Amino acid sequence: MNKHHQKETSATTITLKDLAQLADYSLMESLNSDPQATTNGEDHEPRQVFSGHYVPVKPTPIRNPVYVAHSKALFQTLAFDDSLALTEDFIRLFSGDVSHVPEPMRQTGWATGYALSIFGNEYTEQCPFQTGNGYGDGRAISVLEAVINGQRWEMQLKGGGRTPYCRGADGRAVLRSSIREFLAQEHMHALGVPTSRSLCLFASQSERVNRPWYSDDSHSTDPDVLVSEPVAISTRVAPSFLRVGQLELFSRRVRNNAHAKAQEELEMLLLHLIDREYQHDINKEASTANKLVALAGAFRHRLTSLVADWLRVGYCQGNFNSDNCAAGGFTLDYGPFGFCERFDPVFQPWTGGGRHFSFLNQPLAAEKNFETFCTTLAPLLVNDADAETQFNEIRYGFSALMEEKIEEMWAAKLGLDVLDSELLLQLLKLMVQTSVDYTIFFRQLSHIPDDIKGVQKSFYRTPSSELQEQWSQWLQTWRTQINTDQGIELVSNKMKKVNPKYIWREWLVVPAYQQAMKGDFTLMHELQTVLTEPFEEQSKEIEEKYYHLRPPEFFQAGGISHYSCSS
Repeated sequence: MNKHHQKETSATTITLKDLAQLADYSLMESLNSDPQATTNGEDHEPRQVFSGHYVPVKPTPIRNPVYVAHSKALFQTLAFDDSLALTEDFIRLFSGDVSHVPEPMRQTGWATGYALSIFGNEYTEQCPFQTGNGYGDGRAISVLEAVINGQRWEMQLKGGGRTPYCRGADGRAVLRSSIREFLAQEHMHALGVPTSRSLCLFASQSERVNRPWYSDDSHSTDPDVLVSEPVAISTRVAPSFLRVGQLELFSRRVRNNAHAKAQEELEMLLLHLIDREYQHDINKEASTANKLVALAGAFRHRLTSLVADWLRVGYCQGNFNSDNCAAGGFTLDYGPFGFCERFDPVFQPWTGGGRHFSFLNQPLAAEKNFETFCTTLAPLLVNDADAETQFNEIRYGFSALMEEKIEEMWAAKLGLDVLDSELLLQLLKLMVQTSVDYTIFFRQLSHIPDDIKGVQKSFYRTPSSELQEQWSQWLQTWRTQINTDQGIELVSNKMKKVNPKYIWREWLVVPAYQQAMKGDFTLMHELQTVLTEPFEEQSKEIEEKYYHLRPPEFFQAGGISHYSCSS
């Protein structure tokens, strides 16, 4: 264990100097730098990276930064005083200026490379060099690792400027996408879904970039206009930002005999992953082979639980490639994500995503990423037959465990001790036929209604008399399966803890970022409050504003019902 892992604090962090004392750069201290990298981090032109675990890169500050928001919940977890977010030093650092950070902070950040697999298929030719050596953090630059009360956190600037992996892009994120990610991460955390977190968000008052997006009232599939948008930097936080695609890159280097230290660097990275994300799950005295077997089992547990949680709250990642799959088993990279409103098993918010990444297909997409993950471990197990046997049992047991987790999730949403699969299939069919709002339906169901009137608030259209009769029969059957030994109210309360009342609705988020682009963050802050209390019964005013069906004009609307990956 790194000696600095012992650093702890119980005091409140008020200044950047206080935070600097908690700095601990485990990745840069224990892994290899790209041997072709510069020492000062001035490395902003696209190029191929052939070896090493990271590239030192200095962020490019945004001009004239203005405070947009910070997460009070995360600040509390990190023991940061809220006033810290408005201090000059803090603003400078988290808007990309590392030139004056106090020691022992470093005046250089780092970016990492990764490989790309889409639904289990390897891709290389889409990078500018047609080799795959150009994939990586094109605009995400980590600037700090800190150990706070025994927990390691990595802080990464999204939109922090160009890196060698930028592939010719400008390295910036726009305020629109930054607000979406900032709000979504904290919303997912409040929903009880493992996720990267949002620390803070700063926007430039003078720097703008052009992005393809949708014109007003557009129903186009793809963006139809070029929009000038203010740039922003959001800081996301996690125990690490190690990805399945990152491990995949090093495994490919081993397979391709890319360089003499390829296998050594793969093993280093996997052991670093264990230290960062799984040190409490894996015996540190075990052999490397046994550690990797335990790693496969622990990651499988986290990934299956994560995807079951996604389905529970109606979340669709949209683009669940290997490079968007965190090796720590949490939600990462909020690009073309969306939340299912009108229930559709193949809901997909991203125009480029296809059905393979659609809502109820996410378990299979996760299995493809787990297979990629296992492929990275396999080269290090070939000399240990017992470990390889155990590993293969874990590898090929993914779908069974995934099915078990999903059944448990559906049972919890329905308030049942044991899932009746036929009852669930009948429900899902009725939800599609009736056109039902996913979140509102399950929240209304959590009140244990006697008849169809109790769930009609979730219906986008009035069901036929035949469907009404089927609903009545379903509700009657469902109620007979609820365990009422401890009372209906207890069942209802349990259901309300897994079925949120308030969920992400794009048509309510769009006005918030549109106003923010004009310098008014009021609505964004209101959304921040609502979305971080998703299970609570909030005020009547909030209920009337946020707990209702999507208006008809927002169906098929570009930038609301669907959107490109542009950010």
